[in-house]
Amino acid sequence: MEELGQPRAIIVALLLFAGTVLPSPDSRALGAENSPCDTTAQATFRSCQAGARGDYWTAVANCRNLPDVTATKPCRKTASADLKDALDGCNAQDEARDTVCSRLGPGSYNPVIDPANFVSTIDNPYFPLVPGTTFIYEGQTAAGLEHNEVFVTHNTGVIKGVTCTEVHDTVRLNGVLTEDTLDWFAQDKFSRVWYMGENSQELTDGLPTSLEGSWVGGVDGAQPGIIMEAMPAVGDFYRQEFLPGTAEDLAEVVSLAESVTVAAGQFDNCLKTKETSSLEPDTLEYKFYFKGVGNVLTLDTVTGERLELISVTTGG
Repeated sequence: MEELGQPRAIIVALLLFAGTVLPSPDSRALGAENSPCDTTAQATFRSCQAGARGDYWTAVANCRNLPDVTATKPCRKTASADLKDALDGCNAQDEARDTVCSRLGPGSYNPVIDPANFVSTIDNPYFPLVPGTTFIYEGQTAAGLEHNEVFVTHNTGVIKGVTCTEVHDTVRLNGVLTEDTLDWFAQDKFSRVWYMGENSQELTDGLPTSLEGSWVGGVDGAQPGIIMEAMPAVGDFYRQEFLPGTAEDLAEVVSLAESVTVAAGQFDNCLKTKETSSLEPDTLEYKFYFKGVGNVLTLDTVTGERLELISVTTGG
């Protein structure tokens, strides 16, 4: 099969205003004495700052184009406030990446993906993906009822030479489609399940509004990560995906003996993971996996919202 394409590209622009290059508040030098993990984090930080300033000047341009001149000043005030919030977000992300480097070590992240080391079936007990299987999850949110369907398709895609299983993931809020995603996974001969890529589409009123978070292993520097270990152990900490500024999810194993009760039933001795992202340092989810089933519960610790397994059907 053909390699999956990547419709996105990261654009880093040098912004000029009044003939002067905008200064960076980052006082750290991208020196050779720093580790690959550090320098990658620093460059991503600067990219974030550049993007924030780019958005600011675009907003200013829109403000100046308003037909009502009296609206220009409050519009620019809002743009300035948004810039401050965005730069604060860049700082928070930078701190999160520093923590990741301290835990994962100073080296670069470039996992070796050898197609000869992969198998055709994903049967990891905590993350089985049998084509034709549909997982249905539901949970009440502040905005209403969230309905999530995860369908393991019969389709495949080739990423970095590895034939991957395609999973179709949709989210509906109060019956309206808000997310439509294709994910690709592959299992190696050691039973580790790799997350190989994602085409994520957000929708508003039925129309696509964002491809944020999309990536494909091997395209524009994106690297696959581990979505499920072969033998999880408490304290394990690992990347689930990696494309600086786009895909930076991480997971940590916190328990192997959790009991949870959801709409689909009671599940004992579940694997519990703590999942975070350097892109959203304030978010934190706990996910619970049961052998032979997979994910049975996702708990958002910020909002307290629960996304529970409702049913699992096969033969689709």
